[in-house]
Amino acid sequence: MAISYKKLWKLLIDKDMMKKDLRAMTGVSTTTMSRLSKDENVSTEIVSKICSVLNCDVGDIMEFVPDKKEEQ
Repeated sequence: MAISYKKLWKLLIDKDMMKKDLRAMTGVSTTTMSRLSKDENVSTEIVSKICSVLNCDVGDIMEFVPDKKEEQ
């Protein structure tokens, strides 16, 4: 099971924002932004901060991507 944050990056483009803008607005570290960019795990607190700042729902910034093994 994997989580993808592609929706987050698309939302930032739609809002004409850059990653550095999101980082400044949420106060998350560069390490956390890197983890998001690599679709790695981040805490629910971080996800909550992002949703609050962008005024969106969790499903608007991330999605579950099943492993190929799970699809079979």
